[in-house]
Amino acid sequence: MTTQPSAPDEIGPGPVARLGRMFAPLEDAANMVAGIAIFVLMVLGIAQIGLRSIFNSPITGYIDLVELSMASMAFLGAAYCQRLGAHIRMELFIGGLRGRVLWAAESLATLVGLGIVGVLIWYGWDHFMRSYQLGDSTIDAEFPVWPSKLLVPVAFSLWFVRLAIQLAGSIRLLINPALAPEGVSVHKDVSEVAKEEIEGALGETIDEAAGTKP
Repeated sequence: MTTQPSAPDEIGPGPVARLGRMFAPLEDAANMVAGIAIFVLMVLGIAQIGLRSIFNSPITGYIDLVELSMASMAFLGAAYCQRLGAHIRMELFIGGLRGRVLWAAESLATLVGLGIVGVLIWYGWDHFMRSYQLGDSTIDAEFPVWPSKLLVPVAFSLWFVRLAIQLAGSIRLLINPALAPEGVSVHKDVSEVAKEEIEGALGETIDEAAGTKP
């Protein structure tokens, strides 16, 4: 006999869910900054090719700008992806687990992740402080490097908080697997993901068709 999880609307969201929702706007903002950085880099790349090919006048410090933008694009979206469980985990083993065994494995994996990210925050901050105190700059245009290095501990701190929320949610379900999931990403098999993508594509097609009708 299996116990069905209680519906989230029966007693309202718990403290883990509320904390996760309060923290989500920061993750969304950081991910938006990463997306804007990618867009700006694409525009700069097009401008660089055009100016260099047509006018023989490339953008000064373009390579340096690309180098400095890497941190924002690589790390600022990590907490957002962790929250959604998107492109951040491998479920070959965990996907086959159920009940307390699943949440024990999730708790252990999240705890290891917290330790690794915590170490990266510590050393990332040290690298930022060293760069700031020495006035480190890029080789070509001599742009200051410390703003880019500061993004690493900031982004990892957001990731650390999200992992802590997921650890609390996993421990909560480890204690009582019958509770509704809060603060954790829900596992979906390949068929569920494919079904959601098909339904989303069909919905967009229907909306577009409805918008073209007189």
